[in-house]
Amino acid sequence: MTTPVLDLRGVIHAYPDGHLALRGVDLHVHRGERVALLGPNGAGKTTLVLHLNGILVPEAGTVTVSGLPVTEDNLLDIRRRVGIVFQDPDDQLFMPTVGQDVAFGPRNLGLRGPELQARVDAALDAVGMREFADRPPHHLSFGQRRRVAVATVLAMEPEILVLDEPSSNLDPSARRELADILRGLDVTVLMVTHDLPYALELCERSVILSEGRVVADGGTADLLSDPELMAGHRLELPYGFDPRSVS
Repeated sequence: MTTPVLDLRGVIHAYPDGHLALRGVDLHVHRGERVALLGPNGAGKTTLVLHLNGILVPEAGTVTVSGLPVTEDNLLDIRRRVGIVFQDPDDQLFMPTVGQDVAFGPRNLGLRGPELQARVDAALDAVGMREFADRPPHHLSFGQRRRVAVATVLAMEPEILVLDEPSSNLDPSARRELADILRGLDVTVLMVTHDLPYALELCERSVILSEGRVVADGGTADLLSDPELMAGHRLELPYGFDPRSVS
């Protein structure tokens, strides 16, 4: 096996109030994988994600990205490699136009002129939003803003794209459009979601986190078809949805 692009070993994290959010998490993701991170509210999913680019630091254990430890000395490089798309796109869009929002990160890396414009155009093309480059983000629909938020991260050319609840608050058409975009990206994906059919659609592999521990890691269809596992960790499929019926 190749070296994982994302490797967590024995990660423990406690908050100042004493709450132990992660209890010895081991997780590896290899280049090109699309992996869903599943679990009930309070399982530790968000806490785990915030360790991936150094926003949080573990009490014990290690986090590495492409073999590079997530430490203070490496944060600039780590944050170029790990791009996080937050649940609310308005947390990432703050410039007057879509194009300026997408250019913000690469500009901070020192890109200028044609090189910067090419990076912006490629990111907007990847999410089908190039024609909206001169629009103010607040004039777009929610689904369009989410796609632009993805473009702001893609413009940094990350090795790993982390998506926090990417399908939330999307209508069926926007949900399908985003799925088509994500399938077409040549990037490793870690997707945090409560949307189990979306996980099945996009990710062959899933990891279930419960009470700060990894309790299952395997094929998404296999995990979702295990009623005892699902019930034991407060995961519920939509009424009538049978994961075994999806090819």
